[in-house]
Amino acid sequence: MDDVRAPAASVAAALHDVAALGGFFALYIGGRDDGWHPLARSYAVGCADLAEAVARRHHTPEARIDVSIAQLGHAARLWSPALACVVLHGIVPDLEGLQRADDGPALRVPRPAGWHVDQLDDPVGALYTQVTRHLQALAGGLRVKIAPRLLDGNSASALAGAAHALLAARPAVRGPLTDLTTTLLGTGRLAGTGTITGPDLAFRRRSCCLYYRAPNGSKCGDCGLADHTSQRALG
Repeated sequence: MDDVRAPAASVAAALHDVAALGGFFALYIGGRDDGWHPLARSYAVGCADLAEAVARRHHTPEARIDVSIAQLGHAARLWSPALACVVLHGIVPDLEGLQRADDGPALRVPRPAGWHVDQLDDPVGALYTQVTRHLQALAGGLRVKIAPRLLDGNSASALAGAAHALLAARPAVRGPLTDLTTTLLGTGRLAGTGTITGPDLAFRRRSCCLYYRAPNGSKCGDCGLADHTSQRALG
């Protein structure tokens, strides 16, 4: 896909714009190299430090809860800026060189790169691959046994949450955002993880992130076990 790459300046402008949406949409660009490390290093140990941070914050009794919440938060930080760049700017960002902050979950792309959607044969597949290859690498490094479909459900939940937040911020993109999100939820490992349940892109997953098992935890609004909306606590 190198022959259809978007100019670095265009990708940087898109990432800056979506970062203004706040929260999980923020993806740092460039800057000093100190304080950051390649995500491959975190994946090799299953992002253990992020899971440990969850354990400290929520006083969880099971390591798999920590891992699940940390993975869900990481998935949200991948899906949110990537989805928004596609919908708002027609650019699939290249996430291959992503780095992570040494002291937390923040992500950075040292050099912005990506592709114009209208020049790709399969833009949905390109977006799906950019995000899910990171989540597959993370899953491969986990030291705690956790059901693969739970992790897939977390990925789908993060995607749907990103879409819901983007729709709330930019309601004019409802049509293309709904189409893209629905198509992604039927792609690869996301297929069968849950369904869109309303025009605001509310989602009901078929699995559970296990947050309800943490002290003072609860079932999330999209949980397959829930019948009411409650507060999520992403890592």
